[in-house]
Amino acid sequence: MTHRNHVHNYILPSVLHKWRSHQSDLLEGLKQSETVSLGGDMRVDSPGHCTKYGSYSMMDLSTNKIVDIQLVQSNEVGSSVRLEKEGLIRSLEFLEKSGVKVASLVTDRHTQVQKFVREQKPDIDHFCDVWHLCKALTKKMNAMSKEKDRNKVKIWRKSIKNHLYWSASGSSNGEETVAKWTSLLNHIQNVHVHENPLFPKCLHPPSTDKNKWLKPATKAIYKLEKVLMNKRVLGDVKKLSPLHQTSALEGFHSVILRFAPKNVAFSYLGMLCRLYLAALHFNEKSGHTQARTAAGELQFKIKFPKAKRGEHVVSMPKTKYSTEYVTELTDILFNEVIQDPAPFVADMKAVAVPGFLCSQYEQPGKSDAIPSHMSRFSCPGCEGTALTHGDLTHGDPTPI
Repeated sequence: MTHRNHVHNYILPSVLHKWRSHQSDLLEGLKQSETVSLGGDMRVDSPGHCTKYGSYSMMDLSTNKIVDIQLVQSNEVGSSVRLEKEGLIRSLEFLEKSGVKVASLVTDRHTQVQKFVREQKPDIDHFCDVWHLCKALTKKMNAMSKEKDRNKVKIWRKSIKNHLYWSASGSSNGEETVAKWTSLLNHIQNVHVHENPLFPKCLHPPSTDKNKWLKPATKAIYKLEKVLMNKRVLGDVKKLSPLHQTSALEGFHSVILRFAPKNVAFSYLGMLCRLYLAALHFNEKSGHTQARTAAGELQFKIKFPKAKRGEHVVSMPKTKYSTEYVTELTDILFNEVIQDPAPFVADMKAVAVPGFLCSQYEQPGKSDAIPSHMSRFSCPGCEGTALTHGDLTHGDPTPI
């Protein structure tokens, strides 16, 4: 109890004060810029639809620094599926009130988010992150490659993913991106001249390998067309971001696990301050450059993540980061908060904390709940007696 009081009265107010001061400095810099590109994504505290908290993080994509975090509790919006849209709405409202003019926004493929930005924020250029679409298509291609007579699809998986990234990064607008992406279906059939004038022919040299091409009018081609060229995929391809992606934002979500693991329950204020602490930690190391060897050459590492199923990835180690925010937090705690905690605790109490999840339900009194409670092993007239199978079936030993 003493530890809990110390955390609530001293540590959490210190984190809140430090974050607001740090966030104010970030927003001052964003207000000076005419073109602010942000990336947004939701992180929930548990898998599936049983989540309690959803934290929506907004990142400045030019500096890879977190500029805002909105924590939404599921009973505030009625369902966990509405958390991401609500988090985005709150974050954009906060940034607009702070004087930040958002020019472009990169998010995942969330349909509610796309509709909201399209209808309510038409002045913001909305883009989709390439990795999220690539991940969804890869899952479907992996399932397809396991089917009978679909072995050649496995050969093309990596090339298809590379083509998606190339289509997004090498196009000047969404229509050109779609034209390059749809040329894929012709290309894998060894047809390199296309009907779309925005991309009339392939740019690669002729290939001498005749065994890799898929035959026209086969089930593999039909399946690929159904997966890769359906209406929703083409709509998302048109919105793919040509410049900025949200990979750094996904990295921030991994950092949150160090401060707020998903197997531990936290109060609303506890969760909020842990998110702020994670953002302070992430922002301090976001500006670090790639590490170099003693000879001055850039360092690289090869990793084999489990999700890649045997494929390797090349990572670029960063220089060792400092933890100056910890020193600043300590100074605030001992030199300001402990000396006079009243104003800091008042700021903490001013935070709007939603009610418990059970507060949305009708809670009967104990005197009403106990009489209505019946055990599954009890029946009228049998209270307090040991029941046999015959008792449960009211004398009939035949199984129900």
